[in-house]
Amino acid sequence: MKSIFLGIMLALVTLSIQAQEKKNKNAKFSIEVNGNCDLCKKRIEKAALSVSGVKWAVWDNETHQLALVLNEEKTTLLEVEKAIAKVGHDTQEVRALNSDYEKLHTCCQYERHK
Repeated sequence: MKSIFLGIMLALVTLSIQAQEKKNKNAKFSIEVNGNCDLCKKRIEKAALSVSGVKWAVWDNETHQLALVLNEEKTTLLEVEKAIAKVGHDTQEVRALNSDYEKLHTCCQYERHK
């Protein structure tokens, strides 16, 4: 009886471990980041790449899309968006502080959505 109980418990533990979500080391994301020019592009990409776990970041100033590859074991998309907001650029989920936005060069100050 004891061995049956231990066998069932072992099976349940094994199933629960397998059911846990495995983090992707090369997760691809695309997010909207507000900006205007090549200065914005450099700043946005530098901020994204400063986050540990971000492997690749390219921002398109026409579409305002930032393409990312990141290691989900080391960081999250939200952490990347926070880093970008700290340099003055709004993202889909995180709005830059007014004080950070106002530090941007005048050509980089985009129209902010409410």
